Amino acid sequence: MNLQKNRIEEVKANGYQLDFANVFNLAFENYKKIALYAGSMILVFSVIIFAIIAAIIISIFGITALTTMLNPENFKAEAASDNFLLISMVGGILLACLVSPFTAGLIKMAYCAERDEEFHFSSIFEYYRAPYFKELFIATLLISSISSALATALSYAEIALIGSLINWIISFFTILTIPLIIFGDVKAVDAISTSVTIVLKQPLVLLGLILVAGIASIIGFIGCCIGIFFTLPFVYSMYYAIYNEIIGFDHEDDFQELENQQS
Repeated sequence: MNLQKNRIEEVKANGYQLDFANVFNLAFENYKKIALYAGSMILVFSVIIFAIIAAIIISIFGITALTTMLNPENFKAEAASDNFLLISMVGGILLACLVSPFTAGLIKMAYCAERDEEFHFSSIFEYYRAPYFKELFIATLLISSISSALATALSYAEIALIGSLINWIISFFTILTIPLIIFGDVKAVDAISTSVTIVLKQPLVLLGLILVAGIASIIGFIGCCIGIFFTLPFVYSMYYAIYNEIIGFDHEDDFQELENQQS
């Protein structure tokens, strides 16, 4: 068992101390280094994904179907057909699964930023290869499926607000799932359960950190809609900072050794 896994088991058994200021400062310092590059990557990736989805919908269903799908009214349970809601839910889950390796690349970017390591364009997509992709896909599939099913059911019951709250809670308790997979070499299901266990050890401090990161991202949307692409990286920098402060890296080359073992 490598040093990362030893530390993870220790944290699960004995808990950990987490200083709000230390985590925030690390996240902010890393964010300043990656904001422009990561924001540009998110913007370009979003445009590409939207273009691909739009092209697929137009080629299969026509331009009218795309216009209809983009109408916000159609996403309301009382206005949408069962088929439309089902297609939207499955499409959303699949999209989340396919985007999760990109998210992992952004978190890796924060890792490199702390160590002043060069980060290449291709590095953002490195988790689309084995063995990372499978575990990231499975983990995201499980989390998104549960969240979407609950949200849809509660929306039908006309208590959509509670569904949104439950989805947020699920997202909060699984924030360490991706870092555990890419840094700790933890399998998908174990990464989810481990993330929940770790978050439960210090939920209030972690909640405060995530709220701060979320508010910082929203500010980018309020100031300028496109600005959210450049404030959103702060969230991923925060995910890395949290993992680093809780689990940490025992040696400078610990992560590199893990990559070599999995290659």
